[in-house]
Amino acid sequence: MAPKASEISTPVRERQRAGQPVLPMRFRPGPATIACISFLCLLMGLLFLALQIRTIFSDQLKQEYSGLVLEGIERAESARNLVRVWQQQADNSIARSGKSEQPDDYRLARIALAGRLTSLAALVNASPSAAPHIPQSALSPDANLDDTDALLAVESVYWRAQRNDDSADARTRIARVASTLIVLSACVFGALITALGMYAKRTRQLAGESHKFEHAALHDAMTGLPNRRKLFATLAETATGLSGSTGSAGSAGNPTRHKIAVIYIDLDGFKQVNDSLGHHVGDEFLIAVSKRFRKTVRLVDVVARFGGDEFVVLVREFSTNAELEAIAQRLIDCVLQTDEQMGIGFVRASIGIACFPNPVRDYHQLVAAADETMYQVKRNGKNGYAFATRVS
Repeated sequence: MAPKASEISTPVRERQRAGQPVLPMRFRPGPATIACISFLCLLMGLLFLALQIRTIFSDQLKQEYSGLVLEGIERAESARNLVRVWQQQADNSIARSGKSEQPDDYRLARIALAGRLTSLAALVNASPSAAPHIPQSALSPDANLDDTDALLAVESVYWRAQRNDDSADARTRIARVASTLIVLSACVFGALITALGMYAKRTRQLAGESHKFEHAALHDAMTGLPNRRKLFATLAETATGLSGSTGSAGSAGNPTRHKIAVIYIDLDGFKQVNDSLGHHVGDEFLIAVSKRFRKTVRLVDVVARFGGDEFVVLVREFSTNAELEAIAQRLIDCVLQTDEQMGIGFVRASIGIACFPNPVRDYHQLVAAADETMYQVKRNGKNGYAFATRVS
């Protein structure tokens, strides 16, 4: 039967029951969240830009329309000036001859003015803006010229103001577009840098966690020493490098330096510590003796916990067996000192030593040869060391 929602224990409820303050949860956006927010902001900015650009084009069309109307007004004013010239000549002719008939050129000029006004009216009256319309009576060749002058003056003032307003609007919107582009570029760049920074941080965290997992897989959790997997990997690496350098010029001058050894350590009487004093004392002993082992060997050498109360020291380079004997004796002393410090009184060490490439010619058999030699030491009285003699 599935538990009820009220029965499910959560950290928040546990803190409430314990009387501890419950801290509010903080929202920590990840790279994906920042990318989505940036994308939405970019879309909104692009939509705003599209609307502004569309309005700019509309303002440009209005300016062009106003320009066409102003050109029509200029043509009508030119036709009106021509009518004025012919009217003056007609008035002079009437004054000299006393006849009241108007010349044909004057009538043609009035017809041309009416045609200009008709073309202008077609533009003005078709405008979607609230422009002052041109009445039909002003399009007649016999229309009052004073009314025509006033009409052209009104239309000219209006359309020049309209063109200036449209031009100012276009400049304002262009400035807005430029500002929006700058802001969008800064936002996108900032979001990109932030996302890259968070991605780099997340990558470093994952790399750190991966390193922790790798370290945990290759090291003993209690003592912190390398485990048998790490030991065998280091042994293979060292032996492979040794095999590759045996034929080098440097090895010819001093071939005895190209040797490695495995020292296998087993704690005598350690089982009795766990049985009589408890496993926690046994764990403390293993931790303390591990620290002493690590301090008593060289930094280039590897001290590993092979399992239980068994340790292995990989000596990565030595000259004579006397060096190995000194190391083995120091390791025995480490066990004795730890035993005396903790007041146990019966824990000692049996050690087996195997060397490569002589007498053990296969480095894969080094640990097994040292282990076998260690058991020979146990059978011969314990608390000592011996060298492997068999050739594998």
